[in-house]
Amino acid sequence: MQPETDTIDGNTAVAHVAYRVNEVCAIYPITPSSTMAELADEWSAAGVKNIWGNVPVVQEMQSEGGAAGAVHGALQSGALTTTFTASQGLLLMLPNMFKIAGEMTSTVFHVAARALATQALSIFGDHSDVMTARTTGFALLSSGSVQEAHDAALIAQASTLESRIPFLHFFDGFRTSHEVNKVCLLSDDQIRAMISQDLVRAHRARSLTPEAPVVRGTAHNPDTFFQAREASNPYYRRVPAIVQSAMNRFAALTGRTYTLFEYDGPPHAERVIVLMGSGAETARETATFLRKAGEPVGVLQIRLYRPFSAEHFLAALPESCRAVAVLEQVKEVGAPGEPLYLDVVTTLAQAVSLGERPTMPRIIGGRYGLGSKNFNPAQAKAVFDELMKPEPKDGFTVGIEDDVSHTGLAVDPSFSIEQDDVVRALFYGLGADGTVGANKNSVKIIAEDPAMYAQGYFVYDSHKSGAQTISHLRFGKRPIHSPYLIETANFVACHQAGFLDRIDMLRVAADGGTFLLNTPYGADAVWDPAPSFGADANPGEEASLFRDRCL
Repeated sequence: MQPETDTIDGNTAVAHVAYRVNEVCAIYPITPSSTMAELADEWSAAGVKNIWGNVPVVQEMQSEGGAAGAVHGALQSGALTTTFTASQGLLLMLPNMFKIAGEMTSTVFHVAARALATQALSIFGDHSDVMTARTTGFALLSSGSVQEAHDAALIAQASTLESRIPFLHFFDGFRTSHEVNKVCLLSDDQIRAMISQDLVRAHRARSLTPEAPVVRGTAHNPDTFFQAREASNPYYRRVPAIVQSAMNRFAALTGRTYTLFEYDGPPHAERVIVLMGSGAETARETATFLRKAGEPVGVLQIRLYRPFSAEHFLAALPESCRAVAVLEQVKEVGAPGEPLYLDVVTTLAQAVSLGERPTMPRIIGGRYGLGSKNFNPAQAKAVFDELMKPEPKDGFTVGIEDDVSHTGLAVDPSFSIEQDDVVRALFYGLGADGTVGANKNSVKIIAEDPAMYAQGYFVYDSHKSGAQTISHLRFGKRPIHSPYLIETANFVACHQAGFLDRIDMLRVAADGGTFLLNTPYGADAVWDPAPSFGADANPGEEASLFRDRCL
């Protein structure tokens, strides 16, 4: 039986599973996670049932702190409960998260990872919020694509019930949460097969009830607090094996295989990039391209970040590796390196000191993609190239021109790995003018063909309605794993003629590409300066230049 497919965004993919395996959803929508909460609310109002035949209770609270408190309370009553959040919203949940983890209560929080407000507010994605939550005691499970986010939502639920450790399942805000892609949907039967009813009953049996009184939520004095805090260690040590076991059962059900640390590359690779999230897809595509030219490079994608399993990491990283670059979407000011970098350095140093690994590779750390800054193959290649240098730069940045502290790597903007068998289209419009909605429909219509795959990503200004939007669409006959912006397009469309005097749209048009101007003016007037270029345009000059370039 062929699996059911649908073309949906990452938020919808996660909500599809989270709604079906929970009984209570406490919500307070925040960009870019809002769609998950909104869908849960919509489905509950429509009477859509979970896998147990019940309609989940969805309650919007007065803040994210209130939502976390409601989750904590519902969990204590034995209900399977979840929430969805991001950024400052996640920070407001931290006090309750420490309690939920300390009490070893099974739950999954789904986070569309987003930048925290620092020197400025950003509604866009990076990992600064989830990295702030790494000390709460929640296990951190990362997804790098729409399909992964869909699948990991179920793997996390199965794992939390078995381990009793709460999970924070995160995926990149906007880049994954809002990317539209073709996915294989999990059926309710597959979801049921992953959820042990015995573990659900055990979760309910741990509820606070007068019929089985227990002491919980006490205060400890110095004579007992330390011992009690360490008592959870065996449970955390078991988490990696439990998650891998859940991944193996998932593979048997669906045919889609996942590992805690997924290495892609030859066993003799000399240079390896380590990272998590959607950037792994870009790095993997780039490494595949470079290997065809004979370069011994690989990519190690981290899925289970906490608890960090040194055993699984060392098993995945080739012993031939002599240089490692750890890429992160977070800046930890004042530290000797970002969190994942320090974990990798520690893990490898301990392995070498214990004789578990023959040599210590050179390890450098770098930052990319803060605030959804585009991370493309040219930047990934720049990192691989840096690893070839006798003294590669540590603490680097890639993707920005850092003329202040000079941390940036040089990037060749002409480097591209876009395939000729993939159609690439760019659409320029205004928020709320219908361009994005129409393009989402186009992606879904094309992907309805079983032989076709489609991807849509939509760049919004933070002003949203009335601000410029750029729709990035890809179509082809193979799965599309390209989570970066289109830089050369076969088809470029302008839905607002007023953009022509401000944006050089033909710069991104491929040779022989098509340009479409959506305008109310006829062919005899469209090249006049006033309609297309604004009333202040130099008569005839800009119009004729643009016309000549089009022709």
